[in-house]
Amino acid sequence: MDGTTRLRRPGAILSLMVVSLLIVVLDNSILNVALRRLADPHTGLGAGQGELEWAVNAYTLVFASLLFAWSYVCERFGRRRALLIGLVVFGAGSVAAAYSRTPGELIAARAVMGLGAASVQPVSLSIVTAVFPPAGRAKAIGIWSSAAGAGLALGPLLGGVLLEHFWWGSIFLINVPLVVLVMVGILAVVPESGGGRQMRLDVRGLVLSVAGMFALTYGVIHGGELGRWSVVTVWGPLLGGAAVLVLFAVVELRSPEPILDVRLFTDSRFAGACAAIAVAFFGLMGVVFALLFYLQSVRDFSPLQAAACAMPIAIAQLLVAPRAGQIIRTLGHRNAAVCGLATAAACLCCYGTMSQTASIPVLEAVLFLHGVSLTFVIPPVTALMMGAVPADRPGAGAAANTAFRQIGTALGVAVLGALLSLRYRDRITGQLGDLPAASRAGAAESIEKTLSVASASAHRPGVPAADGTRIVQRITDAAHESFVAAMHVAAFGAAAVTAVGAVAVLVWLPGRPGAPVPMPEPARAEAAAAAE
Repeated sequence: MDGTTRLRRPGAILSLMVVSLLIVVLDNSILNVALRRLADPHTGLGAGQGELEWAVNAYTLVFASLLFAWSYVCERFGRRRALLIGLVVFGAGSVAAAYSRTPGELIAARAVMGLGAASVQPVSLSIVTAVFPPAGRAKAIGIWSSAAGAGLALGPLLGGVLLEHFWWGSIFLINVPLVVLVMVGILAVVPESGGGRQMRLDVRGLVLSVAGMFALTYGVIHGGELGRWSVVTVWGPLLGGAAVLVLFAVVELRSPEPILDVRLFTDSRFAGACAAIAVAFFGLMGVVFALLFYLQSVRDFSPLQAAACAMPIAIAQLLVAPRAGQIIRTLGHRNAAVCGLATAAACLCCYGTMSQTASIPVLEAVLFLHGVSLTFVIPPVTALMMGAVPADRPGAGAAANTAFRQIGTALGVAVLGALLSLRYRDRITGQLGDLPAASRAGAAESIEKTLSVASASAHRPGVPAADGTRIVQRITDAAHESFVAAMHVAAFGAAAVTAVGAVAVLVWLPGRPGAPVPMPEPARAEAAAAAE
């Protein structure tokens, strides 16, 4: 990518990369609003709970598994080409998802969407890194990263609007015109870069990276679904995935053309940045997951109202992220990240003190502050991380960045979700005496099931209307109290992890950026030849 491109069109290129990322993040969060509609046999697909979970998880599993494979495509065949291929695949999967006739077809289409999205997120970051010189890179990465936060909040909001006016397939079909417009812009503005290297395909590394990430991600997701981590179907994939990734690291150390140069993890900038990203997303995604249930099940908000309430996170990132460069110049990468994680931990503690009647404006203020805290973490550590990667291999660094975002997100939802479920079950079980014995175990699984079973049982034959009303009210009050108490435990758990992350970053990250990690010999020779 030449200097002319850097000078004349960086703003247009950055805008296209932001929109590309926003499309895939939006659609991944938009699905959560449509789950109830998809479960309806009349207005949806009649999907069961397990099928709904796989509609979400198929995307995540494929996405996480193929990140490093796409980094090879990016560096071997060119970044623009890899991004365009990813967008085409994502768009095709969106069409298939929109017109799915069965839950199985939807699950398969979501897997195809994950295949395409696995290209878009890391490749768009590698293009931003290549386009902007170090002086302007932090600001550009800040703007790019704000799309992730914006998509997280805007997805449910857009989904709610679409579902109020159109059929459920519209949440997927909306992607198609957006993908087409972005592709036209990319073809017109973004030059090809990063391709042409005569890299030998590291088949063993590719297979091991896919298998390891798949098994590890599956174990995390399945553990969160079950709420138990001691069963073989959970710890087996976790241990197996970890073992395969260790073998992957050994193979990559010996490979002349590694998919990921694992020596990067010996650089405290790279390793510390990976940890900071994972910790930030662990706390954010895990607690936002719980807050959406709190707003809908305890405060009786509609999905659209709950999504609107979460908007301050997105607004904060959109306002503050463009100032990432100034934040770094003032505080430095390490101090900015430590301040951000410490503030995030404080926000998580605030969530841990919320009552059933907490002030919504106060909650929105805390959410805004939480969004600001993320802009002190993600852009600085991402810029530091990409600065540690050899200039000709940003794809590998971007793939690692995305992988640790995904790991943090999956762990946050799974671990904190499991903690929330376990604590809720412990508190509510002893308060279901008014329900038939056969219904109590199922009613204790979640607050939604508690309220549903209570309503159905109270109106069963033989129960006077007045008694039924009292039963519903008593169990509803107990469910609300139990859920809020469980949410407190999850929030303080997330705060503890985030606080430990802040201390680790303070100790681990260097105060000043250093030089990139040296390239492997074959890559160095090719770079020298290209320079001549």
